[in-house]
Amino acid sequence: MRAHSMKSRFRLILWASLLLVAAGWLLAASGDEDRKQALLLTVSDAIGPATGDYIIRGIERAGRDEAELVVLKLDTPGGLDSSMRDIVKAILASEVPVATYVHPAGGRAASAGTYMLYGSHVAAMTPSTNIGSATPVQMGGGFPGLDDGDSRPSRGDDRNGRDAEEDESAEDANADDDAAAEAPAAEEKKDEARRGETAMERKVLEDAVSYIRGLAERFGRNADWAEEAVREGSNIGAREALELNVIEFVAENLEDLLEQLDGHSVRMAWGEKVLDTANIEVIRVDPDWRTNLLAVITSPNIAYILMLIGIYGIIFELSNPGAIYPGVIGAISLVLAFYALQVMPVNYAGLALILLGLIFMVAEAFLPSFGVLGIGGMISFITGSIILWDDPDLNISLPLVFGTALVVGVFSIWVLGRLIRLRKVKPTIGRDEMIGMIGEAREDFERSGRVYVHSELWTAETTEPVEEGQKVRVVGLEGLRLRVEPVSDDAGAVATRS
Repeated sequence: MRAHSMKSRFRLILWASLLLVAAGWLLAASGDEDRKQALLLTVSDAIGPATGDYIIRGIERAGRDEAELVVLKLDTPGGLDSSMRDIVKAILASEVPVATYVHPAGGRAASAGTYMLYGSHVAAMTPSTNIGSATPVQMGGGFPGLDDGDSRPSRGDDRNGRDAEEDESAEDANADDDAAAEAPAAEEKKDEARRGETAMERKVLEDAVSYIRGLAERFGRNADWAEEAVREGSNIGAREALELNVIEFVAENLEDLLEQLDGHSVRMAWGEKVLDTANIEVIRVDPDWRTNLLAVITSPNIAYILMLIGIYGIIFELSNPGAIYPGVIGAISLVLAFYALQVMPVNYAGLALILLGLIFMVAEAFLPSFGVLGIGGMISFITGSIILWDDPDLNISLPLVFGTALVVGVFSIWVLGRLIRLRKVKPTIGRDEMIGMIGEAREDFERSGRVYVHSELWTAETTEPVEEGQKVRVVGLEGLRLRVEPVSDDAGAVATRS
C-alpha cells in the first residue's frame, strides 16, 4: 500500500514538472514573439544596383518580421540615380519606419545619400559627419578641358604692330568700365550655372530639385536648403543640419539614437506611428553572398567583359561542337552577365548594336566583303558599347571599348578565317583521304577486281572495263570496296608496285 502511494506521488511530481517546463517554454516563446526588433542595415560604399537590392530586401524582411524599425547606417559618396530612386520608393512604401543614420564620425551622405536621407521617415547624423553635394553630375556629356569662359582673342593678338605700352595704357583707362560691365555678366553667369547651361542640364537639374523638394515637404524638412544642395552643391555638418531642420536627431551612437527615437512620431504612408524603441533588440543584417556577387558583376566593365566572353564562348562551341570548355565558360559568363543586366538600366539599342557588330565581324571571315563588314562591325560594336547603359553615371572605360573592339575584330576575322580555310583543306587521314587517289589495276576486270592503292590491295568496282596495269582513280568508298574509274597515264602519281 505504501509502495503504491509513493508511485502515485512520483507520477504527480513528474507531471507537475513537465507542466511547469511546458508553461515556462510557452511564456518564453510568447515573450520572444512580443519582443520588439529593429533591423540594422549598413551601407558604406557607393549606391548601385547591389546596394539597392540589399536595402530593398532588408525592408521587405522587416515587413515580414513585423519589426518596429529599420535603421539604415549610411556612409556614401553617392551613386546611381536609378538605384537611389528605387531605394527611396521602397522606403516610402515601407510598412516599417526607416531611420537613415549617417555614421560613423567622418562619414557622409553625399549626392544620392542626401536624397535617401530626405526620403526616410527619420533623418539622423553623428557629429563630425556631413550631408550635401547633391548636384546631378555628367548631365551634359561635354568634352573635358574646354574653357567655358570667353574664347575671344586677346587684345594683344588682335592688334598686331601696336606698341605694348599703348595697349596697357588703354586697358588701364578702361579698367573701371570693364569691371562695371563684368559684374552683371558674372552675376548672370552664376545664375546660369544654377539653372544649367544647356537644355539637357536644365532638364535634369530641375527634375532633381523638384524631386528632393517633394521629399522635404513630405516629412516637413528644410526644402530650401535641399534645393541649394542640388543647385549649388552645398554641404553642412550634423549640428548645422539639425539647426536648419534638415534632420531630426544628432546621436553619438546607435544606442543614443534608439533612446531619442522612443516616443517619436513618424509619418507613414498609412498614417502616423509612434515609435517604441525602449529595450528594443537590434538585429544586424549584413550583405549576403548574393549582394557581394552582385556588387562585383554590376560593375559596368565587368558586366561588359562577361557578356563578350559568354557570346564568344557560345560562338566557338557552335563552330567546334564537342570542344566543351568554350561552351561551359561561355554559358556561365552569359548567365552572370544577364543576372547583372537585369538589375541595371540597359539601353537595348546599344545591346543590339553590339550583337550586330559581332555578327558583322564574324561574317567578314565568311564573305569576301573587302573589309566592309569588318569595319562596319567595329563601328557598330563601339557605338553600342558607348550607349549600352541608360544611366549617365554608368560608363564603360573608353580604352576598354576601343581595345576590345580592335581585339575582337582582329580575332574574329583572323581566327575564324583560319578555321574556315582549315575546313577546306583536303583530309590527310581516314576514309575521306582515299577519295581522288590514283592507283593501279592488278588484273583485267569489267565489273570487280583488285587494285593497288595507298600501298594496299583493295577490291574495287568499276562501270568501265579496266586492264591490268592501267591507272584508276578512287571515286568512292563503300565498306571495304572501292569505286574506281580508269584514267589516262598522266593523270596522277603512279602507284608503287609491291
